[in-house]
Amino acid sequence: MPIYEYRCSDCDTKFEKLVSFSRANKQPACPNCCGEETHKLLSTFASVRGGADDSGASSVSSGGGCSGCGGGNCSSCH
Repeated sequence: MPIYEYRCSDCDTKFEKLVSFSRANKQPACPNCCGEETHKLLSTFASVRGGADDSGASSVSSGGGCSGCGGGNCSSCH
């Protein structure tokens, strides 16, 4: 089951909810004010690249680029 992010129009609370696919089109009540005017938000996420550096930690990237610059604009990857 996916986790969706919602915002309540009544109290402006942002919350997450684990929702089955069969209920994905139904808006849940706000956990803060029990309001029914909630709206699904567009969520972003980070991806984890395979491999590890010398410290054993995985590299996390949210954009393009080479492994040397981590997605920025540098002279080595143009």
